Amino acid sequence: MSSSAEKPARTPRNPMDQVSVRRANLALVLAEVRSSGPASRAAVARGTGLTRATVSSLVAELLAYRLVRETEYQLSGSAGRPGLQLELDGRTVAALGLEINSRYLAGCLVDMAGRTVQERRLVLDATAQDADETIHALASLAAELLGHAARSGVHVAGIGVAAPGPVAAATGRVYSAPNLHWEDIPVAERLRAMAALPDSMGIAVDNEANLATLAEWEHAHPGAADLMYVTGEAGLGAGIVAGGRLLRGASGFSGELGHVQVDPAGARCACGRTGCLETKVALPAALRTAAPDLVEPAGERGETPWGPQEQTAELARRAAAGDPRTLAGLDEIGRWLGTGLSIPVNLLNPEVVVLGGYFASVAPYLLPATMRELRARVVAGDAALCRITGSVYGFGAAVRGAAGVIVEEVFTDPARVGR
Repeated sequence: MSSSAEKPARTPRNPMDQVSVRRANLALVLAEVRSSGPASRAAVARGTGLTRATVSSLVAELLAYRLVRETEYQLSGSAGRPGLQLELDGRTVAALGLEINSRYLAGCLVDMAGRTVQERRLVLDATAQDADETIHALASLAAELLGHAARSGVHVAGIGVAAPGPVAAATGRVYSAPNLHWEDIPVAERLRAMAALPDSMGIAVDNEANLATLAEWEHAHPGAADLMYVTGEAGLGAGIVAGGRLLRGASGFSGELGHVQVDPAGARCACGRTGCLETKVALPAALRTAAPDLVEPAGERGETPWGPQEQTAELARRAAAGDPRTLAGLDEIGRWLGTGLSIPVNLLNPEVVVLGGYFASVAPYLLPATMRELRARVVAGDAALCRITGSVYGFGAAVRGAAGVIVEEVFTDPARVGR
């Protein structure tokens, strides 16, 4: 029986309430070990407000789920037998992150401590095939990584999918992905069917920029209450953290910065409109401007798989070597990027803007022009200028964020590991 000091304090009135309270307390104990471990059971009891007996019972369950482990620790200068301390384990529990990009598919198995178990990337031109063909290839990639997990004795707690364009996260449907020519595609439903996944395997689908934003915010900028993440590959997406929360909008479709018009006389965009920001600064535009000979479909370039990462690496190499065409082109891209960023910077006043995708690799060559243009356009002047930095994950941010969503779901409800 819990004491009045325990959390939550409400006395369960029926068996379902008891289950809910136990799950909440299980998450409470796991969170305490995650943040304060290694820690003794007594220390966990003090930190959570639960009784030692309750903590011992909950710890036994977490040990069974292999989310925590016991380790002997001897305090410096103390005598006697070392005490048993609890610390986060989770090496045998993982989340599978998947990413659908117009030029590649990616997968990443991440354990509960954030360590990468296995990762794969497949160069694939999704613009040249229909949605079912792309999702079938994604299902094959998922099956490969799930098979690796099973052979390694790792339990996969769920699958997160990063998809381009506006996503109805509650249903796992991609509302629209102009660069892929997708309209209202039930990604979660089709992935489950094509990969023959059991109903117990949860699938969460979200916009790639939102998931990349979560990965960067939680791991590289955890103290930033107001942050914007911008990624540029085939298109341009943005994720926004405002007041310490991911900003989704009324229908979950926020962050479509790439389709803000910046040049009424500009090129036609994949969305059907004219002069969108992504026509000026996304990777295809950068290649046309700075290195036109690198523009070619995803696939083979000689003997090497050729996708956005390879194109970007070559672009960065040329810039580092001082190639005049490359440097002039990236300066032009930086100017348009500053023009586009001035709109959300004036509206939202973020503390930091994180550049992801190909922007992260060539940021040193973009930022001087970006900052010049931004400084000229920010209404409040230098006081409103924000810090702009490159992503720590680069092209891997979205797939890490997809896995991270499942990791956080496990910490919210550890009992799902046992189901």
